[in-house]
Amino acid sequence: MEFLDLGTTAFLVFFGFMAAFIDSVVGGGGLISIPALLWTGLPPVLALGTNKCAAVMGALTSFITFVRSGKVDGYLMKRLFPLSFLGSALGVLAVQMVPPDILRPLVIVMLVAVLIYSICKKDWGKENKYAGMSTRLLLLAGLVSFALGFYDGFFGPGTGSFLLFALLTVGFDFLGAAANARTLNFASNISAVIFFGTLGQIEYAYAIPMGLSMIAGAYCGSTMALKKGVGYVRPLFIIMTTILIGKLAMDLLR
Repeated sequence: MEFLDLGTTAFLVFFGFMAAFIDSVVGGGGLISIPALLWTGLPPVLALGTNKCAAVMGALTSFITFVRSGKVDGYLMKRLFPLSFLGSALGVLAVQMVPPDILRPLVIVMLVAVLIYSICKKDWGKENKYAGMSTRLLLLAGLVSFALGFYDGFFGPGTGSFLLFALLTVGFDFLGAAANARTLNFASNISAVIFFGTLGQIEYAYAIPMGLSMIAGAYCGSTMALKKGVGYVRPLFIIMTTILIGKLAMDLLR
């Protein structure tokens, strides 16, 4: 394993912290961490695998923080976690064969719909109205978890936004949705790391320093969300979704 120079290490540590701080609450950290890795010269697929390896450290941190806060629904997550894990594994395998950019136009349209709905329903997600799921709704939630897990392993941008939106629709408030979304995102991240690692698509010299800084960023971000509550999470969700749409649209036009 090669050793990075001090300047590159400091660069990765800074952007890793910032990415995890945002990602721990509403997702979208990849908008910061992946361009940072690409800037260092890593090829795109290697950057994706390295980013997943670093991100899983931050995801684990925010997952543990939210579990300790009591905001994670254990009954629901025990059923959805394996499906998100499996979906991500299949997504990583698929991305080796199919260019993920084919999804970009569809993702932009879906994110715009999510953003408009979130802005128009101003009281949406302020109160936790979740009271469990029927068998039919649980099956649908399982399908969504699998699909978004696959999407995260295959392409990734917007996974946090889609997970948060899905959990809001079943009655969680923004904080509860963020906590459970991070749990499912942790499942898809750890699965992707295992398979990217097996395929030799992780540069550990880059992933380790960035991942360690992501631990600190995720802890600060999730702790801030728990202290500030829904009033902090909702606007951050809207801001990051807007930025994500803009980034994907610019990439598409190029």
